[in-house]
Amino acid sequence: MTARSRGLFDEFFASEAMQDIFSDRARVQGMLDFEAALARAEAGAGVIPPEAAAPIASQCRAERFDLDRLARGAALAGNAAIPLVAELTGLVAREDPEAARFVHWGATSQDAIDTGLVLQLRAALDLFEADLGRLAGALAELARAHRRTVLLGRTWLQPALPVTFGLKAAGWLAAMGRARERLRELRGRVLVIQLGGAAGTLASLSERGLEVAARLAQGLELAVPDLPWHAQRDRIAEVATALGLLAGSLGKMARDLSLMMQWEVAETFEPQAPGRGGSSTMPHKRNPVGAAAILAAATRVPGLVATLLSAMPQEHERGLGGWHAEWESLPEICLLTSGALMHAVQVIEGLQVDAERMRANVDSTRGVILAEAVALALARTMGRPAAHALVERACRRAVDEGRPLRDMLAAEHEVTTHLSVTELDALCDPAAYLGLAEEWSDRALAQHLRNTRRSEV
Repeated sequence: MTARSRGLFDEFFASEAMQDIFSDRARVQGMLDFEAALARAEAGAGVIPPEAAAPIASQCRAERFDLDRLARGAALAGNAAIPLVAELTGLVAREDPEAARFVHWGATSQDAIDTGLVLQLRAALDLFEADLGRLAGALAELARAHRRTVLLGRTWLQPALPVTFGLKAAGWLAAMGRARERLRELRGRVLVIQLGGAAGTLASLSERGLEVAARLAQGLELAVPDLPWHAQRDRIAEVATALGLLAGSLGKMARDLSLMMQWEVAETFEPQAPGRGGSSTMPHKRNPVGAAAILAAATRVPGLVATLLSAMPQEHERGLGGWHAEWESLPEICLLTSGALMHAVQVIEGLQVDAERMRANVDSTRGVILAEAVALALARTMGRPAAHALVERACRRAVDEGRPLRDMLAAEHEVTTHLSVTELDALCDPAAYLGLAEEWSDRALAQHLRNTRRSEV
């Protein structure tokens, strides 16, 4: 069997472990695992001779198959199972011609391909769970360590109100927790066998069909669905959609970090390593490489998710073209999302946080981000419209004259009539206007702890 070389950008866009799961060899092995388990199930149910199962199963090893020959056969046949079954039958016939008669008995190509894909998805979901757990743990550490680290909150990319870096990390953490929950919840719906025969009736196995299905599922450690799902592709689309949401949440985190890493902001930095984030011409550069990879995935995955959603309306009992559109789209979604998650783990575990710069950026606003706090305090005695207009004028003067808002307000008789110096100083303290930032962070951390305990059960 010839080996398939990996592409120049594979390590940038996908984790090595996920590449192994969705390699051509693994795809072939998934179909072969189906064939071996089917032979055992049918032998156990008395559908094929008991002695036929072992010779069939013994040949179900991917390394015995030529991938290039299978690829050529798939191009002619319309799917990879047809040439695979033919080659498997030939391998078995060399050792046991009688057993070769019972290869793929009563099944159809889609049974082998779909069940093989489900086996790959199970391994992929296990990997996502492990990596998400690792990322969540790192984010939880950030949220805990920076519960009271004051950070400039930004809306529409402009200064808004003081927040905390712990709250921002808690937001990322909560999104990862929801992603873990989605992927866990779909396992019961997705990790099922496909066994329906030519048109979903399993007529080829007559009254033994349900028994064979149960034995097949047990052998593969999968569940038996209520009925075959050849043309009902919501299971596949659900996986794609859940991963699309994960890729988008990772992209949101990467977008935040890349903006915070800009030279003039300089609040966080990706970890340093030889050759990481450099430039071919500018020695000073420290580019957000991890964020770039994550954002690239978040850009590409939605279109692939749309492909699978578009492929759902399949014709009658077996689809034409829609099923085929899944073969590369779903693995690519898994690969891209795994790569984004891999980069996210590396970035967050090694993230460099400059709390002093965060505070300096807050202070650089000259206190105008506390305008809301002052306006609300004044509104209690002078009314909201008047208070808003008064503080707005003071903010404009602070910006125009480059002076602190607190000084502008202290010079206003209308302000000092209603607020004492002590009250004004308290209102202009960013650390005193953080609202529920700490409580929200604690709630996210508590939910993370519950998620972690569930994953350990």
